[in-house]
Amino acid sequence: MINTLRRSVILAVVPVALAFSAAIIALPAQAQQQKTLKFIAQADLKLLDPIATTAYITRNHGYMVYDTLFAMDSKFDIKPQMVDKFTVSPDKKTYTFTLRDGLKFHDGAPVKSADVIASIDRWSKRDGLGQKMAESTESWSATNDKTFVLKLKKPFAFVLDALGKPSSNVPFIMPERIAKTDAFTNITDPTGSGPFKMVKDEWVPGSKVVYVKNTDYVPRKEAPSWASGGKVVKVDRVEWLYIPDSATAANALGNGEADWWEQMPPDLIPLLAKNSSVKVENIDPLGSMGMIRFNFLHPPFNNEKMRRAVAMVVNQQDYVLGIAGSADNGKPCASYFTCGTPLASNVGSSLLTGKRDFEAAKALIKESGYKGEKIVIISAADQPIVQSQSLLTTELLRKLGLNVELQAGDWGSLITRRTSKEPVEKGGWSIFHTWLVGPDLLNPGVNFAIRGNGDKAWFGWPSDPKIESLREAFFEAPNAGAAKKAAEAVQGRAFEFLPYVPTAQFILPTAYRTNLSGIIVAPMAFLWNVEKK
Repeated sequence: MINTLRRSVILAVVPVALAFSAAIIALPAQAQQQKTLKFIAQADLKLLDPIATTAYITRNHGYMVYDTLFAMDSKFDIKPQMVDKFTVSPDKKTYTFTLRDGLKFHDGAPVKSADVIASIDRWSKRDGLGQKMAESTESWSATNDKTFVLKLKKPFAFVLDALGKPSSNVPFIMPERIAKTDAFTNITDPTGSGPFKMVKDEWVPGSKVVYVKNTDYVPRKEAPSWASGGKVVKVDRVEWLYIPDSATAANALGNGEADWWEQMPPDLIPLLAKNSSVKVENIDPLGSMGMIRFNFLHPPFNNEKMRRAVAMVVNQQDYVLGIAGSADNGKPCASYFTCGTPLASNVGSSLLTGKRDFEAAKALIKESGYKGEKIVIISAADQPIVQSQSLLTTELLRKLGLNVELQAGDWGSLITRRTSKEPVEKGGWSIFHTWLVGPDLLNPGVNFAIRGNGDKAWFGWPSDPKIESLREAFFEAPNAGAAKKAAEAVQGRAFEFLPYVPTAQFILPTAYRTNLSGIIVAPMAFLWNVEKK
């Protein structure tokens, strides 16, 4: 916080200040025009590898320093990004891509076909849609440094959707020397070819991440739209600030010590809305979906009846109010696919839309053979989205007579702890809450949380061959109508098996100083195109 200096101190420093001002005037024009964007990020950046984690803070870091072959625009169309041109053979089994001119990594090396192939190979080992594409892949090969070829064993209709996947895990392109790192070993070198460079020497975990404009980056000519188009950087430096205390963050933005607060809690909207120098705005056109995620490896939620009992008492409207503060910023959404998009449906949703029946839920718990095992809900006190859901679920489980304990740390600790497969007695967990942005839930191909592929599944590790089989049918669908029916079948099974419980669809507003312009309306915060006056 900026302190008010005593008048005597001010008078004492006036001569020095005047001398400093004169020195500034004498500086070259370029030095005088240095602009720093101070951005209060949604969480603390602890991991630099956007392939190794689905955490959105790391995905956002990825968008700062990396680029992608293709990208999704606001119409859900996949557009070339690093790719200049591409062709598809008549049998749809051979894709030939050519990179555009001027692509360089931050170390000055040109981006080559070998970098692309190594990056896609690493990504496809971790991402669900990437894994599916890999099953249909015969080979990737480099024709020359700028042209590369994908040969498929059989047509795969989602090639461009996979390469232009907008959210976790994004197929970012890295230098081959980094992309050759084992897919299950975290990378620590942030060298990319994106519009910003990370200044790793100035990275202070738990406090600040610094990026500078990549002056070698050559933007596309098209206007920006979501992750696609021209990524024109209009500031010289970006400082991501981690301020876990909401009141402190609000004061920093209100006083001009920060320029943009990515996700503000709804209870502070009235305060900041009164500040004429701050604009509070919803810039996410789809919103996000909250969820209750179970651990399927250990009692009690390895039992379907226990998961069903929880779902039977979830009132989505309560979660809307808990997360978003009011119905203005959220709504119930009893669908496993983003409400308001083509594949959203109410198939199987009566479990969430019917009467909340605690007595029936208690009877189901008794049938399950629950023996009073401790249920540990891990939460993140610095993430209002997570903490509000955790508090609501804890109260629900207590009303059901379950032995539940809420353990809250910070978000960085949660995303580390949720990887543990140990029982709760050894530091494991039973439930965690999170949220996924709309693009991560558009269909069964990208919704990684719905999968039932056991040890290869997302944290919680559900195993359900039936849901996997129905997901396969979605990929094989010959047309849009068949794809919708296949998605409905997946959802019907999901409401039986319950890989997770959808809690609410919501939008958390962003807040920024009125001297900023060019903020892109998109499901995630992109920092190119932002101008600071």
